[in-house]
Amino acid sequence: MRYLLAIVVAAAALGATGVSAQRRDAAGSNGNDFSRIFQDLPPFAPPTAQVKAALSELGRKGGLMDARDNLAAGPIELIVNPTLNVNNPNSSSHTAGVTFMGQFFDHDMTFDTTSRLGIPTNPHTAPNTRRPFFDLDSVYGDGPSGSPLLYDPADRAKFRVENGGLFEDVPRDVNGAAIIADPRNDENLVISGLQAAFLLFHNRVVDRIRDDDPGLSSEEVFHAARQLVTLHYQWLLLHEFLPQFVGEKMVEDVLTNGGRFYPTKSTAGSIPIEFQMAYRFGHSMVRPSYRANFTGAGGGQFFAMLFDGGQPPGTEPTDLRGGARGSRRFIGWQTFFEFSGFETDDRPNKRIDTKLSTPLFDLPLGAIASGLPPVSLAERNLLRHLTWNMPSGQTIAAAMGEEVLADSSFSDLKAIYPPFVSSTPLWFYVLREADVREDGERLGPVGGRLVAEVFIGLLRADPNSILNQATPFVPSLGPVPGEFRMIDLLRIAGVDPRR
Repeated sequence: MRYLLAIVVAAAALGATGVSAQRRDAAGSNGNDFSRIFQDLPPFAPPTAQVKAALSELGRKGGLMDARDNLAAGPIELIVNPTLNVNNPNSSSHTAGVTFMGQFFDHDMTFDTTSRLGIPTNPHTAPNTRRPFFDLDSVYGDGPSGSPLLYDPADRAKFRVENGGLFEDVPRDVNGAAIIADPRNDENLVISGLQAAFLLFHNRVVDRIRDDDPGLSSEEVFHAARQLVTLHYQWLLLHEFLPQFVGEKMVEDVLTNGGRFYPTKSTAGSIPIEFQMAYRFGHSMVRPSYRANFTGAGGGQFFAMLFDGGQPPGTEPTDLRGGARGSRRFIGWQTFFEFSGFETDDRPNKRIDTKLSTPLFDLPLGAIASGLPPVSLAERNLLRHLTWNMPSGQTIAAAMGEEVLADSSFSDLKAIYPPFVSSTPLWFYVLREADVREDGERLGPVGGRLVAEVFIGLLRADPNSILNQATPFVPSLGPVPGEFRMIDLLRIAGVDPRR
């Protein structure tokens, strides 16, 4: 470990402010806003009241995209009873944790706080309040000096981590609000659990570095730990999760041959709106309910809906919404990732298709960054196409040189708004493409290339990333040199799966 430590200590000499400034400069003039890959393609539809109503109809609760899960059956039956999954089939390859790591990646690179749903907006006028890199600024904030509330006052090299009962919790104020760099990482209990796991992972890496070189200052230890944590995180993104999203062949093609569409001179280091819509494919992978843990419900298993709109105010939620602390509100990760020796039947994600789990059509306002309706996630995603004057899935597929899905693949849209059959909102197109071309197990050629090129392009744009090291990065923290998986991170963090 000492060899790699020398590298990260040297990089840390810039200090927190210097590293942040370097990354912002690397993004270029467009690094702090959104961008457009396909400049000259027409919008999929005009921003009329009729189109807006059609999008709302397509995305409404009980509408075409609602899987209509039988919520009355309860959270356990929705997991174990296959007869209840006819409209919402399980994936055969993804575990439940993949969804939430996808959410975690998104929160690390993009946060749009200004554009309004359904109101046409120039992407370049909408600031991205996250740095457009996979640099964990959603965890580290501006470091111990710039974000002191995130860090342990007794040891500034480490994060604050609190306890919500049996196990860890993110720090919270007296009202239960999370004290973290990105409030969205407390939208639900699983993403909050991931945030806490990364805090603990960093703290354990701090301990390892101190054991390896006790002469380092607290500041040197912090920067070395941050760099080491970030590189291992990027390794997971590139080698474990991105192949699950888009397929190994697509990842290898973009790594070997570069991006065909991203980055361009006008988009390098920024977040393209086409990617922003395609990446919402993860919403289709969400289950209606999960087993959060095995021991939190009076020593028994805690099953819960992801969101349940009927929560009484002022009580500990019985669903998995965020913003609350309680004795059973922690994650037993054997439900979400494949730990050897822990065989369960409730790990699968849902397939990538045009059906979303019913709880996503009735979001609590606290799970919406703006705190404003509509509360249907599908409706919000579809209205976003008007915000960005988004081209149709068909015109983007043609511009990419990919085979365009036939109109017959979208015949179910005819009853809602006939023009959508041949000029389909990109998000819906990407979901249907994954279903038709890849049986819902990964993205198809259009969605997959948009995601792969932006992920890898952002890594290439960051001078400190895993793709820009002086010598090829080899993970050193796992049990086997050169290998590292998400379950290794969780084990090092001390988030024991036996809970």
